[in-house]
Amino acid sequence: MAVTALFGFLGVLAGIAARLLVGRLRRGVKLPPPWCELLTGVLWAASGGWWAAGRLPTSWLPLLLALGWLAVAAGGVDLACRRLPDALTLPAVPAVLMLTIPLGAASVGRAALGAGALFGAHLVVRRAAPAGLGAGDVKLAAALGGVLGAVSWPAIAAGTALAAAITGLAALAGVLTGRLHLADGVPHGPAMLAAAWLVVATAGLGAAASAGWPS
Repeated sequence: MAVTALFGFLGVLAGIAARLLVGRLRRGVKLPPPWCELLTGVLWAASGGWWAAGRLPTSWLPLLLALGWLAVAAGGVDLACRRLPDALTLPAVPAVLMLTIPLGAASVGRAALGAGALFGAHLVVRRAAPAGLGAGDVKLAAALGGVLGAVSWPAIAAGTALAAAITGLAALAGVLTGRLHLADGVPHGPAMLAAAWLVVATAGLGAAASAGWPS
């Protein structure tokens, strides 16, 4: 419990840093408190609690924490103004590759290939239907392709399908509640980030279950 609370506190601090950072970018976005703080705190508390309980391997912890921070920071901006800042999406690619190193050489190799594969797939969709996918989503796909590729090849497909499902459900809910019209779109970045976090968390918990204790 103490470790969970500590990670939650650190997550709150990281959330504050995320909110301040996105507000000071060249095209900064003012995200109202306390959403960044609360969401990052919850994600970090969950990750730290799983790790302390032996349910998440140590090698997976940094990646899951970083992905949770990125999900809140980039997802918050996308929800607020429907764009994903290059200042978040571009540095995320090398950061992901570095954070996969503790998972082993095979994971790093898959991460590099996954980054290229998911970026390429989203770029094709972007060029075929520019209105359906933003340029920021394409750039974000590179980082998330690295994350999902580090997990496994099927994780890339699972994360992509889950993201599409989340976006579709969000659009449907918006139409049914009258908040969206059929011609309106919804930001896809938050769904991509949420799906990636869920896939990585599930994979990490599964790895701990098969190994018995964090490595």
